[in-house]
Amino acid sequence: MTHNPILITGGAGFIGSHLTDALLAKGYAVRVLDDLSTGKRSNLPLDNAKIELIEGDVADAQVVAQAMSGCQAVVHLAAVASVQASVDDPVRTHQSNFIGTLNVCEAMRQASVKRVVFASSAAVYGNNGEGHPIDEETPKAPLTPYASDKLASEYYLDFYRREHALEPVIFRFFNIFGPRQDPSSPYSGVISIFSERAQKGLPITVFGDGEQTRDFVYVEDLVKVLVQAVETPQVKPGAINVGMNKATSLNQMLEALAEVLGQIPPVSYSEARSGDIRHSRANNQRLVERFTMPEQTLMKVGLDRLLKNLSVK
Repeated sequence: MTHNPILITGGAGFIGSHLTDALLAKGYAVRVLDDLSTGKRSNLPLDNAKIELIEGDVADAQVVAQAMSGCQAVVHLAAVASVQASVDDPVRTHQSNFIGTLNVCEAMRQASVKRVVFASSAAVYGNNGEGHPIDEETPKAPLTPYASDKLASEYYLDFYRREHALEPVIFRFFNIFGPRQDPSSPYSGVISIFSERAQKGLPITVFGDGEQTRDFVYVEDLVKVLVQAVETPQVKPGAINVGMNKATSLNQMLEALAEVLGQIPPVSYSEARSGDIRHSRANNQRLVERFTMPEQTLMKVGLDRLLKNLSVK
């Protein structure tokens, strides 16, 4: 292991801060680039001598080049992760979600950094693959600027792989949940929003009949895979779904929440939102073949940890 830091863009955010903790625990030095628009300083153990925080925007090429200098690898998580924000303001979100990736690629080329782990999204599939597990060859049909930026980023990473010998590991995240996911954002994951409302005794509204399913992945399970992607010597080209190949309905998730809390507030059902995908589940065969999968954290256990984290706040 070299002493050169690993750069995490968006490292003060939900997933990035958990990854920061895991890499520090393994003895790595970590450099975080984050504009703190959604990330928080309090998510990072800034008293640790092995962590450095650069406050800056991934859309600023100069800042990215500065952050890249002397790094051994990059995990590129920085993004405006809200689909709705991309619909409302495509130009601004494009700066983070696409130009940011291009800046990372270019800074890597100039600094001769090879390994990049990139957070893409199951959103690239749009409504394709409804009703059965989605594999990586499922036709891409991005329905939003967010999904389009993620897919374009994948293509650019592949170009830099062919042209400049970058080693991208492209992960298409399904539904990640866990502590530090900000429930105050209307765009946050449904689990953190429902959990916070349940804990406060506030009524919960489900859009649709609650039978829509998602493939939920607990954040620490994801982080174990991200660390392997940083460390693995060889990388095969091709994007990789990150899901558990397990469909959980929102109603099942609410049942688990009730089990953890003893009871939950009244749940009401309203009309499904237009554009919402009904069923999303990952075929994760490629993930299982290329990485050692951690034993899946049970929904109940993950919810319990998330709720404990909320009550600390």
